[in-house]
Amino acid sequence: MERRHFLRASVLGASTVAFSGSLWQGAALAAPAQNATGPYGALLAADSNGIQLPAGFTSQVIARSGRTVPGTSYTWHNAPDGGACFADGTGWIYVSNSEINPGGGASALRFNSSGTVTSAYRILSGTRTNCAGGKTPWNTWLSCEEVSLGLVYETYPFGGTAAVQRPAMGRFKHEAAAADPVRKVIYLTEDESNGRFYRFIPTTWGNLSSGTLQVLVAGSGTSGSFSWANVPDPDGSPTATRSQVSGSKSFNGGEGCHYANDTVWFTTKGDNRVWQLNLNNNTYELAYDDSLVSPGTAPLTGVDNVTGSASGDLYVAEDGGNMEICLITPDDKISPFLRITGQSSSEITGPAFNPAGNRLYFSSQRGTSGSSSGGITYCVTGPFR
Repeated sequence: MERRHFLRASVLGASTVAFSGSLWQGAALAAPAQNATGPYGALLAADSNGIQLPAGFTSQVIARSGRTVPGTSYTWHNAPDGGACFADGTGWIYVSNSEINPGGGASALRFNSSGTVTSAYRILSGTRTNCAGGKTPWNTWLSCEEVSLGLVYETYPFGGTAAVQRPAMGRFKHEAAAADPVRKVIYLTEDESNGRFYRFIPTTWGNLSSGTLQVLVAGSGTSGSFSWANVPDPDGSPTATRSQVSGSKSFNGGEGCHYANDTVWFTTKGDNRVWQLNLNNNTYELAYDDSLVSPGTAPLTGVDNVTGSASGDLYVAEDGGNMEICLITPDDKISPFLRITGQSSSEITGPAFNPAGNRLYFSSQRGTSGSSSGGITYCVTGPFR
């Protein structure tokens, strides 16, 4: 039984099936993802937007940096980065960070049931280098500053409420966040070459104004068991949060983070890895390592933002590489899902599915120009499984 099949089965069948510790151990030691033909087949020639997709999928440009979003009077922000979707009646909202300094912040696009933009607006202003972030179960967007002593800002995609600083979640070079409603915690990555992996335990679930910041403690290997330890001074001054706890595990450039079914995945760009924490038994392992892929060359380099689909597939965006979003299936196979051509000086950011799971939003942060003013936000529609 492959490890993510096992994880899904353990959640869906927990009320009727008991699993032994030995079976858990066998599932946890599955090998990192290997090359295979993707579930949607080979990529076709680039379409009119310069995107190579499998048969049955189509792309469209939703917004361009510095230009008015079609159908609105709102000018789309520069350097679009991390994003997420929120259900909104019969439609949905896609939020996107702006990774510029100064300025930063985040914007939102509201769609009707047919996927047409009906409005666009600002939800966060005056911040710095807002890179990734994460969605909460109470429908807010955590926008993270990727700067020294950066903050997490809780923003409100539906509008009408001002964004709020959440300093209790720590001051460090924040990257991404992922909410775990089972354990009632928020996981956080740190974009430093010796960054750490954190979790924030709110005093009250749904209120991020106070709580406890913890850091992952583990050995130096690529698999094993882990525990959590409190970070004494979450404000990171005078001692950086990553240097406060002896035995905390170092990760080389934390990037994207995604939670589903008692598992959290996160990426590290410095070594092109996707890590997997098995939260039911407190073990960790590699879901992907570009140095361990066979046969042939590794399809995924420059690992960055990550999201998941209802089927359990992981979609990992590249910062560089071949400008691909790669797909890792629950049975540990990896393949390119799409490739953007003619934009080698950019990176892919903000992958997120709409609530129905049939549209994937993402951006090319610097587009064809290679500058932050050239960002392009796309939507891919098709028969996602």
